[in-house]
Amino acid sequence: MKLKKSICIITLLFTVTAFAQNSDNVPRPVVIDYIDTYKAVAISEMKRTGVPASITLAQGIHETEAGTSELVRKSNNHFGIKCKDYWTGDKVYHDDDAKGECFRSYTRAFDSYMDHSDFLKNSSRYASLFQLDPTDYEAWANGLRKAGYATNPKYASILIKIINNYHLQDYTLIALGKLKPEDEWLASVKIDNSPLNVDFLIAAEANVKSEEPAIAYPDGEFRINETRVVYAKSGTSLLSIADKYNVGFKKLKDFNELSKNEEDNLANGQLIYLQRKRKIGANDFHIVNEGESVYDIAQAEGIRLETLLEYNHLANGMQPAVGQRLYMKSTAPGRPALLAGKKLTTTGNLPVSPTPEETSDPYRMHVVQTKETLYAISKKYNVPVEKLKAWNKLVSYELKTGQELIIYKN
Repeated sequence: MKLKKSICIITLLFTVTAFAQNSDNVPRPVVIDYIDTYKAVAISEMKRTGVPASITLAQGIHETEAGTSELVRKSNNHFGIKCKDYWTGDKVYHDDDAKGECFRSYTRAFDSYMDHSDFLKNSSRYASLFQLDPTDYEAWANGLRKAGYATNPKYASILIKIINNYHLQDYTLIALGKLKPEDEWLASVKIDNSPLNVDFLIAAEANVKSEEPAIAYPDGEFRINETRVVYAKSGTSLLSIADKYNVGFKKLKDFNELSKNEEDNLANGQLIYLQRKRKIGANDFHIVNEGESVYDIAQAEGIRLETLLEYNHLANGMQPAVGQRLYMKSTAPGRPALLAGKKLTTTGNLPVSPTPEETSDPYRMHVVQTKETLYAISKKYNVPVEKLKAWNKLVSYELKTGQELIIYKN
């Protein structure tokens, strides 16, 4: 009897210890919560780029100590990706292999997951990984280590152990359609296993209020369309920008097509160019967004306002309707539809596109911009990614610049 009690106590202690922490000394429930939070994102990213969901989750768990590390708490960087010379986004500094190293910083965790996928997919260093079977997580883990993703010689074995301990291969199989979501291992250990999809995660993170522009411009000087520019917040003095960057005050106003009577302090945050913008855009087209003026578009694209107006047969004061395509590199075949309430002024036999109010078509067309993703487009029009794929009969998440997509109206 005493022997049986001893065995039971030993078994109970072993079970509690196993549940309490994993090999990295992170409490097991914390790891399970991390998986439950980000599994849908990992599956979505595998479908988009081919990076196995098991590998993504294992790296996220290891690099962030399941979301508890100092780096992830101050930067939303789930994969320990360092800045690199070409990184123009937000940065934080953190002690790693050396003191005060530069790491990428993200507004949302979802952005970190997308950047991780793109980082692997677009780097020649990791190209060989995408020739591997996505279900061979051991080969992927060893490939990451050999390619230099991490300096720890045990990096591959750490990832493999995490994948095995938490059955992360399930999420690779779900992404491939080889396993039903309800059959995942996590469903058997989670009392509350309410499904968390990507759209829900995006919506939750989007509820965080921000006074920053929709695009997170870097601090200090950077370039748009090969032109020097800074982002100035509301209340910034134009004269102070001119002094700081050694640009004549009148020239600064001229470069940004601001009137002579423009007040010194900016009423709203905006891009301020430090040299004259180019006559040709970097992108072929720009799709007009809600509340976006032609001037806003000229600033965002780094193209001269007069050139943009000329390309699109517009006069000062004309406002294209939301969803219209503006040409950035060549003359448009016709003037875009104008915002409701704006009068059209034709020139000769110039063809004019119908306004949204003049057509009964229940959809609009979207032209894919350079580096634009399906996820970004889904956010812009507030529609699920999967609907975009279905509407346009897309077999993958890859897009090409200039590709036209159908967007059905809600």
